[in-house]
Amino acid sequence: MEFPFDVHRLFPERISLLDQNLRPRACRGSAGRADLQQQIMTVIDEMGKASAKAQHLPAPITSSAKMQSSKHHLYVLKDCTPKNSGKGTVIGFLKVGYKKLFVLDRHGAHNEEEPLCVLDFYIHESLQRNGHGKELFERMLQQEQVDPKQLAVDRPSEKFLCFLQKHYNLHSTIPQVNNFVVFEGFFQDRHAPARKLPPKRRPEGDIKPYSLSERDFLKEEVGLPWPFSQSRSMNRSSSVGSSPSRGDPRPVLNEQELLKNLQICCPRSAQGGINGEHNDTEGPRRRTSSLSRPDNTQH
Repeated sequence: MEFPFDVHRLFPERISLLDQNLRPRACRGSAGRADLQQQIMTVIDEMGKASAKAQHLPAPITSSAKMQSSKHHLYVLKDCTPKNSGKGTVIGFLKVGYKKLFVLDRHGAHNEEEPLCVLDFYIHESLQRNGHGKELFERMLQQEQVDPKQLAVDRPSEKFLCFLQKHYNLHSTIPQVNNFVVFEGFFQDRHAPARKLPPKRRPEGDIKPYSLSERDFLKEEVGLPWPFSQSRSMNRSSSVGSSPSRGDPRPVLNEQELLKNLQICCPRSAQGGINGEHNDTEGPRRRTSSLSRPDNTQH
């Protein structure tokens, strides 16, 4: 990819390594200038757009703003031949970074890992199949000191998977639930933490909303002592419209037996009023006095 400025001035080496500061590590002095910093940002943004277009992505996943807000490493490959009037061209780039992932092994166990991930990889369409991708990838492996099988690849294209299979014999993948792809041998020579198995689902028969003692307690009705509970159940059944319980072993009391039981439960002062003993003597007296009043009014 060509640019209207001098690429050799921005990237002194054939493969330059950039971090979140967007400054090549081999570049000194003039790299801190604002105009050169802006040109580096332009290269990153344009290459990120070209990569997204080649992968049919809705938006670029590599940009200068994203690089500044992360700790990723960006390897930029340039063409050292005198092209573009001596200003040089950019062949491609490779972005990697460490990420915390939950990775499944062959047994389906979850493992919390933080591997080095290949996040974006692009070689210009006019310069592919010339060994540039292999050169860029080898430089990254040497710099990061990592084995290819221990990498996690974010959403690799079919072309990239063929590249890994051809050059590094990575063809057997371990299925994952995320967008990352890991290969057989990913867990070799890796000191992983204790495996976290997925929680087992409890069968529906074992799910109890409350204990058996509480369940038995809820079945019992707390009511008045007998015989008051008998009269209460009779009144309730008649008011609601349902029939009284047939399985009640206690007999249904008539009105006279119910009054006798009430006399036993009530105090002695109230028993006379219930039986009508003193009301019988006072009752007629009050009735006669009330009947004699009209006679007095006539006289």
